[in-house]
Amino acid sequence: MNQYETVFILTPVLSDDQMKEAVGKFKKILTDGGAEILNEEEWGLKKLAYPIEKKSTGFYAMIEFKAEPTLIAKLEVNYRRDERVLRYLTVKNEKYAAEYAEKRRNKKATANKED
Repeated sequence: MNQYETVFILTPVLSDDQMKEAVGKFKKILTDGGAEILNEEEWGLKKLAYPIEKKSTGFYAMIEFKAEPTLIAKLEVNYRRDERVLRYLTVKNEKYAAEYAEKRRNKKATANKED
């Protein structure tokens, strides 16, 4: 199993519930395919660097997971089929990127405990 990170941008016209439902759909695709979800972050509504489909903002979401390489193709087909997704990017984390991501998760977890 390899470690991956996928970031996708959803259209800004969605309500909060619709956005969470869309993120849940992609998480379900991953878990149904045997992936282990390590981390999930919703970055919220952010301004885009350039307009996409005449929209200047979008909901950003990131999912970090471990999966077999064959699952990535299935995930990306579902991104392309879903009209709510403006852009997506899935990258394989190499050894050092995976270590950095784990440090970031641990740092975030400790910060949340202190609050």
